[in-house]
Amino acid sequence: MEAPGRRSEPSPLPEYSGSYVVSRPVYSELAFQRRYASVLVGGRLRRSPGEVDSSLRTSLWGEGVPGVLSLFLFGGHLERSLGIQRVPTAFWYEIGNPVFLLFDSCSRKRAVGVLKTLLPILDWLPKYRVKEWLLSDIISGVSTGLVGTLQGMAYALLAAVPVGYGLYSAFFPILTYFIFGTSRHISVGPFPVVSLMVGSVVLSLAPDEKFLIPSSNGTISNATMIDNGARDAARILIASTLTLLVGIIQLVFGGLQIGFIVRYLADPLIGGFTTAAAFQVLVSQLKILLNVSTKNYNGVLSIIYTLVDTFQNIGSTNLADFIAGLLTIIICMAVKELNDRFRHKIPIPIPIEVIVTIIATAISYGANLEKNYNAGIVKSIPRGFLPPALPPVNLFSEMLAASFSIAVVAYAIAVSVGKVYAIKYDYTIDGNQEFIAFGISNIFSGFFSCFVATTALSRTAVQESTGGKTQIAGIISAGVVMIAILALGKLLEPLQKSVLAAVVIANLKGMFMQVCDVPRLWRQNKIDAVIWVFTCIVSIILGLDLGLLAGLVFGLLTVVLRIQFPSWNGLGSIPNTDIYKSTKDYKNVEEPEGMKILRFSSPIFYGNVDGFKKCIKSTVGFDAMRVYNKRLKALRKIQKLIKKGQLRATKNGIISGAGSSNNAFEPDEDMDDPEELDIPTKEIEIQVDWNSEIPVKVNVPKVPIHSLVLDCGAVSFLDVVGVRSLRVVVKEFQRIDVNVYFASLQDHVIEKLEKCGFFNDNRKDIFFLTVHDAVLHVQNRVKSQEIQDSILETISLIQDHKDPLELMEAELIEEELNVEDEAMRSLAS
Repeated sequence: MEAPGRRSEPSPLPEYSGSYVVSRPVYSELAFQRRYASVLVGGRLRRSPGEVDSSLRTSLWGEGVPGVLSLFLFGGHLERSLGIQRVPTAFWYEIGNPVFLLFDSCSRKRAVGVLKTLLPILDWLPKYRVKEWLLSDIISGVSTGLVGTLQGMAYALLAAVPVGYGLYSAFFPILTYFIFGTSRHISVGPFPVVSLMVGSVVLSLAPDEKFLIPSSNGTISNATMIDNGARDAARILIASTLTLLVGIIQLVFGGLQIGFIVRYLADPLIGGFTTAAAFQVLVSQLKILLNVSTKNYNGVLSIIYTLVDTFQNIGSTNLADFIAGLLTIIICMAVKELNDRFRHKIPIPIPIEVIVTIIATAISYGANLEKNYNAGIVKSIPRGFLPPALPPVNLFSEMLAASFSIAVVAYAIAVSVGKVYAIKYDYTIDGNQEFIAFGISNIFSGFFSCFVATTALSRTAVQESTGGKTQIAGIISAGVVMIAILALGKLLEPLQKSVLAAVVIANLKGMFMQVCDVPRLWRQNKIDAVIWVFTCIVSIILGLDLGLLAGLVFGLLTVVLRIQFPSWNGLGSIPNTDIYKSTKDYKNVEEPEGMKILRFSSPIFYGNVDGFKKCIKSTVGFDAMRVYNKRLKALRKIQKLIKKGQLRATKNGIISGAGSSNNAFEPDEDMDDPEELDIPTKEIEIQVDWNSEIPVKVNVPKVPIHSLVLDCGAVSFLDVVGVRSLRVVVKEFQRIDVNVYFASLQDHVIEKLEKCGFFNDNRKDIFFLTVHDAVLHVQNRVKSQEIQDSILETISLIQDHKDPLELMEAELIEEELNVEDEAMRSLAS
């Protein structure tokens, strides 16, 4: 009896040759598929016969199921569209015809669903809560509209077009995104990074040098001046043409469902790129802030040339513009900091840009800064809307390369911002539909002299923080911009351009603060930190378009290098468990006797097959090809000495010839003699124990293992070269009497092996579901082999005895004498 209160000792785990045995049978992949698995071959679902009959199917699904039963094949499971019930493997059944996804009919409900996907407004607008959301959307729309009006004018300077056309770019894209967009919170319109990329294209196609005309000032001979009217008209056409082309590219990408390309723009890459863009924006606005005249540079090292030119002309700085811009930067950044710190206490963020703009416009108008201090002002803002016009499509060929990068960057910025608020408010956005929405918006805007639109971080933050719930706030903000276009444009003409440049610079704070992410990235992942720094530096030096491409290529190169030089581990088992861990990283991990287990954590393809072979060589401790060649060399020498009579071959091994001096111990020359390596082992009927000392002086490496298990659970794909390499590895090890086994392969990897002919010369029973299954199989095989070898050894001893009958008679006589002797002793007693 146990003492009360004491726990009974847990029963020991079942053991098998010192290892934990799973409660189920040990399965190879072949055995498992024969018993359970149904595989989809040539479009047909097949299984082993006799698993399921009609009565079982009836009991599982019932009779009279309404509609057509739709079958789905998801990762080895069948699912029904009715309730999405998961059907166990044992209940799979054979279908003679290909498996199709069936629907009852093109019902009205399905048609409405497709229409809502194409026009998301039909999904969210009927659900709009007027009493709860309308007031918040109105307040948010007015606030966002005021900020959008000012930012549209400011970002027009970056796009190198007249300020008034920034108002158009802040108005028209909202109208179409309201219908086609899936984000409820982003504010569509100009963004500084995209505007700067548009400006670089505009300046490259319409530089000032193309619009020089003779000066009307007769006092200076051969003087020229810039025809501002013609230059601005040309730049507007170029910007609108670029917008149209960007919209077409985005619409095509969305129609082809390739919104996934934004995934290749990793967060570190985007962070470095936008920081570099912020620096580019700062430099481009510096000359406007100081009101100094410089040349327009574009391309590689343009930012360096602009800085040099700006500081060379810094002596001509206009103090009125500089002071107005500097005060605007200080005030805006200070109030924005207060908005951030007290956002929980302030119900609506202070629209400081709008307030500063109104005050600056009033001061400029009252003090007449343009006339008295030669300040640079907006001067002219067109009133009303221009009629739609088709941009000159003959310019597409000159801006095609740049339009691709602008289309992707604009989409990436919008989707990344949209996802932030979608996660915050628990809804989803459709990446492909966003491509379509922005594509339609930019195509529509291109007909109205706009430049490329996306979303602005600060403007979206204003829309969300002021209570915006849906795109109703966006359409109201468009209404505010429309009022500015129709009625308020004249009032903003005295506004200094340096104030607009200061507003742009003040909104760059968030992008510049991304530099603080670099130390954190370095601690978390050094490769990501290097991608961030590389993209930032290259984008500053080469320009935004080439910098983005270089950063993307560099990021993909790091992925290729990580795959080409993957991690690998030699595994051992934790005693009495079926858990296998790295022998380097864990203590008390035991390698099974006579086996090596390798886990390779990468796809196997043409780029890393050499690394894969090196990993195997490091794990087993020898080169299988070198062992094979050395054995052939040793066998050739042994065969020559046997023919000379210096050695004698027996069933028990090789022995020296009696009375002969053994001259077999020759120096080990590393000769690459083709005759030496072409001797097949099957022609040499000699038994040699390669792990003991051999009678020839050839340095044959020892092979301490009989099995190699490859854990391929992390192998996600194979190519033809990878399959060929696996065949070579198996063949090389089999030639030196080492069996190779595979564990944990995914189904599609096994399918690739089958397609590439791996099983033409290899059996399927060397594949196992888990590493432990493979280990148990090998241990069982070794144990059976030892028993068989002991039986054969006993039989061999009996057969090798010279006279077995005499031996049996002698044993019988000895047994009779022993019996008689025992009887005499008993009688004497």
